[in-house]
Amino acid sequence: MSLVENEQRVVFTKEMKKDYTILIPTMLPMHFELIAKIIDSYGYKTQVLNNSGNKVKECGLKYVHNDSCYPAILVIGQFIDALESGEYDPHKTALMITQTGGGCRASNYIALLRKALERAGFGYVPVISLNFAGLESNPGFTVPLSMAHRMFYAVNYGDLLMLLLNQCKPYEITKGESEKLAHEWVAKLAKEMETSSRIIDYKKVKENYAKIIADFARIPRRKEQKVKVGIVGEIFVKFSPLGNNNLEDFLISEGAETVMPGLLDFCLYCVYNGIVDEQLYGTGKLKALGSKVLFKGLIKKQHDIIDAINLEGSFEPPASFSKTCTLTKGYMGLGAKMGEGWLLTAEMLELIEQGTTNIVCAQPFGCLPNHIVGKGVMKLIKEKNPDVNIVAIDYDPGATQINQENRIKLMLANAKQPVAPQQGEQKIEKEQESEKELATQAV
Repeated sequence: MSLVENEQRVVFTKEMKKDYTILIPTMLPMHFELIAKIIDSYGYKTQVLNNSGNKVKECGLKYVHNDSCYPAILVIGQFIDALESGEYDPHKTALMITQTGGGCRASNYIALLRKALERAGFGYVPVISLNFAGLESNPGFTVPLSMAHRMFYAVNYGDLLMLLLNQCKPYEITKGESEKLAHEWVAKLAKEMETSSRIIDYKKVKENYAKIIADFARIPRRKEQKVKVGIVGEIFVKFSPLGNNNLEDFLISEGAETVMPGLLDFCLYCVYNGIVDEQLYGTGKLKALGSKVLFKGLIKKQHDIIDAINLEGSFEPPASFSKTCTLTKGYMGLGAKMGEGWLLTAEMLELIEQGTTNIVCAQPFGCLPNHIVGKGVMKLIKEKNPDVNIVAIDYDPGATQINQENRIKLMLANAKQPVAPQQGEQKIEKEQESEKELATQAV
C-alpha cells in the first residue's frame, strides 16, 4: 500500500475504486441513502451501515478510550463491528467519514478511527475523508462539483421527507403508512439521482417537492393535536437513532409529535460562519464574499421548500435560517462556533418561536461545547421564556436507556402546550370555581 508523505495512512487508490466497498456510518438514514446512491453513480460501491445495539457500543469501547466522545465510540464501533462480522472482505473494504474542518467530532474522529483499526488488526483498511475544506485527499476518491451539487439536493429532499414524516407519523390512522411512503420516495429519488444527468434539473426538483408534499397530505390522519417536542443537540446524537436510542420513536410511543430542525440548517450555519469570521476577525474579504453568495443561494433554495409547503397548506414549514441566525442576540455571540456552537442555542429559540415549547437537548456526556451552548444557556432561555420546558439528556456508554427515558417521561409529564382560546377560558373558569370552593372551606 502506498503511504502519504509524513502521514502513516493508507491511501484509497484509483485501482481500489473498481472493486472496493465503501462503508458509511449511519446518522440520517434517508439522507445518507440518497447521498450513497449519488456516490455510486460516479462508479463507486457504497453501503450505509445499519448494525446497531449494545454490540456496537461494546466494540467501540474495546478500541476507543471511554473518555472519548460518545459519537466517536459509536461510529468507530460500528465500523469495526462491520469489519468483524464477516459480511465484508476487509481487504476489499474502505471506510468513509466526514470532516468539516472544525475542532470537534467531524474533524477529529478520523485519527481515532485509524488508531482503532490498527489495534483491531485492520490497519490496512483505507479511511476516506469526505470534506470540502481540502483537509485530506485520496487519488481514488474525488468530489467533483456535480457530485457536491447533487448531494445538496439530497440534503433538501431528506429534510423535507423527515419533516413530513414527523408531522404524519403520530397521527396516521394506518400504522406504518407514513414510513412506507417515505421509503418509497427515497427509492424513487435515489433511482432518479443515479440515472439523471450530472446537472440536476431544478424545475424537476421543485416538481418533486410538490408531489412529495401532496402524497403525504393524502395520508389519512387523526384530527387531534399532540404535544410537540423539539429535538436539538450534538449533530450525531440529535439525528442518529443509534446515538439517541431511537429517541424519535420513543417520543411518538409516548404520545408526542417530534419537531427537529434539518441538516440544511447545519450546512447554512457552516457557510454563515464564513461571513461572521470576516466581521469578527477580519479574515479574507474574498472568502467572505464567496460565503455571502453561497449563503444567499442556499437561503433561496430553502425558501422554495417553505413556499411549496405553504402552498399545499397541510403542514407546518421549517423556519427560515435567515431568521434563525438572528435569534441568539441577547443570549450569546456568533463567535461561539465550536461544534454546533451558537446554532444549538438558535435552534432552541427557533422552536420556541414556532410554538414548540417542550425541548429535548441530546448531548454526549462530557462534550464541553454542547454543555456550554446547550445546558449552559437553558437557565437564561427559561428566564426569558417562562413557559418553556427543556431537559438535557446525556448520552454516554455509562448512561442507561431506562434512566434517559425516565427523564424524558418526567419532561412529558410537565409538558406545556399552547392552550386554545376556548380551552383557556374554560381553564380560567375552573380555576375561579376552585378558588371559590377553597374560600368557602376556609370560612
